[in-house]
Amino acid sequence: MRGFVQGVDRHQTTLLPECLDDWVGENNPVRAVDVFVDALELRDLGFDGVDPAATGRPAYHPSPMLKLYIYGYLNRVQSSRRLEREAGRNLEVMWLTGRLAPDHKTIADFRKDNGPAIKKVCAQFVELCRKIGLLASTSVAIDGSKFKAVNSRDNNFTQGKIQRRQKQIEESVARYMSQLDTADRQTAAGEAPSEVVLLTKTRLREKLVKLEEEVKRLAAIEETLLASPDKQISLTDPDCRSMATSGRGSGMVAYNVQSAVETTNHLIVAHDVTNIGSDRTQLATMAQAAKAALRSDTLNVVADRGYFKGEEILACEQAGVAVTLPKPQTSGAKSAGRFGKPDFVYLAKDDVYRCPAGEKLAHHFTADEGGQKMRIYLTKACRTCPFKDQCTTSNERRIRRWEHEHVVEAAQTRLDRNPQAMRVRRETVEHPFATLKMRMGATHFLMKRLPNVATEMALNVLSYNLTRVLNILGVEPLLAAMRA
Repeated sequence: MRGFVQGVDRHQTTLLPECLDDWVGENNPVRAVDVFVDALELRDLGFDGVDPAATGRPAYHPSPMLKLYIYGYLNRVQSSRRLEREAGRNLEVMWLTGRLAPDHKTIADFRKDNGPAIKKVCAQFVELCRKIGLLASTSVAIDGSKFKAVNSRDNNFTQGKIQRRQKQIEESVARYMSQLDTADRQTAAGEAPSEVVLLTKTRLREKLVKLEEEVKRLAAIEETLLASPDKQISLTDPDCRSMATSGRGSGMVAYNVQSAVETTNHLIVAHDVTNIGSDRTQLATMAQAAKAALRSDTLNVVADRGYFKGEEILACEQAGVAVTLPKPQTSGAKSAGRFGKPDFVYLAKDDVYRCPAGEKLAHHFTADEGGQKMRIYLTKACRTCPFKDQCTTSNERRIRRWEHEHVVEAAQTRLDRNPQAMRVRRETVEHPFATLKMRMGATHFLMKRLPNVATEMALNVLSYNLTRVLNILGVEPLLAAMRA
């Protein structure tokens, strides 16, 4: 008769191998964490506590603390309290830290006090990937995603939210006052009110008192809100903001995380955390950060239409970055069923536009619109044109052309020549975001304030890149590359 696999006796003298190193195999990812951190110049990176203090209680060296955090984020253990427990029961952590067991406050303070240095560690790993040949491509995809902050929607206020809440309070006050009148009518003249009526009236008066306190609280919040630059405040985490998401009518109180992902091995070469909900002003910053990380003279960037802004595309062009992205369809004439600007062909040789009727719109004057120099093109032939009703409601159709419009047209031309670019963008940059959110859990960030959130994001990006490299190379080849 076939039996079961038998375990060892718990009461034997040596349950585990005699040497702790025997418990950690040569292909264990924890060895990559150990070699990577040992190769870092922690003093040059700006870590506190590299040199021990002359007096006082002995402190923990930054090296085992950093190893503990990288291990934690690599294995989805981001909480300082959970890391404290792992340090006392996890053999891999014991091997990694030399059986050090710092308390959760010490662990949390290390992450809070060494934010800039931890971000540099993330950049150091990207540099390592470049040196071992994993970032040979000069093409990246850029995108942004909203990550939840430690702030509920009820603790985030805008003028619209306050006005809606004040209206709800007014309706509630009117309803409770009506219920009080109804309770008074339940008692005949000269009779003492019943116990039920007294309890009802007491309960309603308590609700009215609470609503009065809420009105005062909202008034104080509104006063603070009107003094803020963007007319929005969050009570739990003052730096986070309410941001719209892709779902219709949805949104969350979050941070906007930007990332530039290399298109060959899908490594995150640059990232940033902002509290600006829109992506329109982020393109040039992220493109230049990616170009610096890849140490390349030129760079090809693909992004979605949420990044479309003429000034950003121009800044990329001037920095040696070729951008590919679609132009959003925002033409009011097109939505009204008339000819849009794309129906007018620009003839660069003659500096004129050819309209759908074959007429030429010449340059007449230049205007300053929103800080941009716009060249205005028009023709007198519109008044007698048979297509006038399909073109304009005015006497003549005017076409505006930005002085750097050729840069925007070049971005569209690159997309027309490579229509698969948007599919490559989606397959490259959206998967890392999904992986990061899955690892971070439903609540996403654990820390408050933008600098601390940026530190936490750097640890998440580092763990993602490390996992990706381990999957591409394996543990032993990565160890050999790091030691070399």
